[in-house]
Amino acid sequence: MYFYTNSEKETENIGYNLAKKLDTGGIRQAFIALRGEMGVGKTAFVRGFASYFEISGVRSPTYTVVNEYSRGTTRIFHFDMYRIESEDDLYSIGFDDYVRARGYCIAEWSENVTEYLPDTTIFVTISRSTEGESKRIIYMEDKE
Repeated sequence: MYFYTNSEKETENIGYNLAKKLDTGGIRQAFIALRGEMGVGKTAFVRGFASYFEISGVRSPTYTVVNEYSRGTTRIFHFDMYRIESEDDLYSIGFDDYVRARGYCIAEWSENVTEYLPDTTIFVTISRSTEGESKRIIYMEDKE
């Protein structure tokens, strides 16, 4: 499924709509693998996703590797896999525990850990459009 956005806010709206679809569909646990080059809007997508659950303060987990957000019973685990290089690195951050936990795991730079992603992963690829600096193409697909 392809989406085209013209601004950061529109990219956030795509994230918001995915959260709404999962929530209203009764899906309270999912893994979302974000792909795309630096500065393309991955964190904006997560910000929009979290905003559906009225969670604010989303920021890139570049230096912390994972940020946890929650509101009520909703939990979001926001990863940055940029510096993850091995299965040992994943083990050291408790990756398996997060994946098994009830909540939404969203991983930026998921390209670095493709072989460790759950079979039910939702892939979201964000790329710049050649039509303008603020325009994005967002492609979503299931791993299965």
